[in-house]
Amino acid sequence: MLSQVIVEFGSPLKEVETPTPVPTGTEILLKVHNAGVCHSDVHIHDGYFDLGGGNKLPMANKLPHTLGHEIEGEVIAVGPDVKDIKVGTRYAAFPWIGCGKCPSCLRGEENHCVGGPRQLGCSNGVPGGYATHVLVPHPRYLIEYGNIDPALGAAYMCSGLTAYAAMKKVGQLAKDDQVLVVGVGGVGMMGVQFAKALFGKGPLAADIDDEKLAAAKKAGASATYNTKDPEAVKQLIAATNGGVYAAVDFVGSEKSFAFASRAVRRGGKVIIVGLFGGAMQMPLPMFPFRTISIGGSMVGSLSETQEMMKLVREGKVDPIPYQKRPLGDANKTLNDLREGKITGRVILTP
Repeated sequence: MLSQVIVEFGSPLKEVETPTPVPTGTEILLKVHNAGVCHSDVHIHDGYFDLGGGNKLPMANKLPHTLGHEIEGEVIAVGPDVKDIKVGTRYAAFPWIGCGKCPSCLRGEENHCVGGPRQLGCSNGVPGGYATHVLVPHPRYLIEYGNIDPALGAAYMCSGLTAYAAMKKVGQLAKDDQVLVVGVGGVGMMGVQFAKALFGKGPLAADIDDEKLAAAKKAGASATYNTKDPEAVKQLIAATNGGVYAAVDFVGSEKSFAFASRAVRRGGKVIIVGLFGGAMQMPLPMFPFRTISIGGSMVGSLSETQEMMKLVREGKVDPIPYQKRPLGDANKTLNDLREGKITGRVILTP
């Protein structure tokens, strides 16, 4: 097995050769065909999340560590306790695996596990898909993606699921309510698609990059705003008769949150998804005066994954733009993400 491994936080990944794992119990061994590159991989590679004001949240991952939580591959071996999974079949892998015992896991919210998560490519000691092979602990985490492009099957396991779960938190819209997607990179573009699927109309989109805004408009956004324009918020509020009902911030920076919170009308909500970093400030009386709510959304549950993939398999979600690169380009891809050079998604192919 070949893997692209973090050997030192912030330093280039190193190609490492190790024995190919042998599945035991309920485990399944996948030969990785597609591994999406996510912005959270950048933070894990750096070794910290930016909390603003010079403060950092360090990663707990022990090194060496193999990144990659958007995984699609071929079953090449199964443990002795696995039934009804055939060698040679292909699946996407649900990566947000919990301990199975804590209250969150028992509620079916493994993605919120507090008892010891086992998230592929993210949790301490759990290798991911920047490799030729990956172990999946149980058949229930194998996701059928139908007739869509297998590369997109991989991408839906994080960027798609993150966008879908965040849009579900918007709730029901009234006739004239609008949703704003802030940041139309890989996950934000998924947000545009799932907003269309769930609400029956394209959302508004905001970004600092005109090229990404053009791609969002082509993908179905009803209107776009460049957040570098000092008049953009005023124009949005005027066009929506007081602001949007919900703004979903797929960037998670101080500037993106400031734009999102200003764009929301009284009684609306801001849903923070992105992990770019920084801190937020708002006078406490403004919460009751404006009656807005601010919440976070982190990926989604296994049941939400099945809901989402049903929409995808039925053709109700348009594909986002993506490009393929060889696994050896993992370092270049992480750097391109840091510098904001990627529209859509990059899929690594071992």
